[in-house]
Amino acid sequence: MILEFIHLAGIIIALGAVTVIDTMGFISRKSKEWTQVTIKAHHVTKPLIWLGTLLMGISWMFLYSGSTIDLIKTILIFILVANGSFLSFYISPRLDRLYGKKVILPSKLQLTIAFSMIISFSCWWSLVFITIK
Repeated sequence: MILEFIHLAGIIIALGAVTVIDTMGFISRKSKEWTQVTIKAHHVTKPLIWLGTLLMGISWMFLYSGSTIDLIKTILIFILVANGSFLSFYISPRLDRLYGKKVILPSKLQLTIAFSMIISFSCWWSLVFITIK
């Protein structure tokens, strides 16, 4: 029972932080001021997303039963870790370079982030659906 709680808590923590930063990112597409706020905020949300992912992933190693649904959930977790790594180690440094500059994110970077956001949103909400089934 404690493992299920840790698992669900990890999903809730990460999904909450993902929702905040994705919403801010969407708002900041056309605003220089919101772009700066979002760049600052991602330093708060990124550790929360990784904390939630870590709690979810570690607990999942003990909860995995080998069913088809569990395999799908495992694939979603791997996709989220890969997507999160891309955002943390590729996108985040590029955002940091724009800190303090009154600019809107370049279109190519916005498009890349939007694609990553769609992956993140779909996988996290699929995990919620599968977990509470």
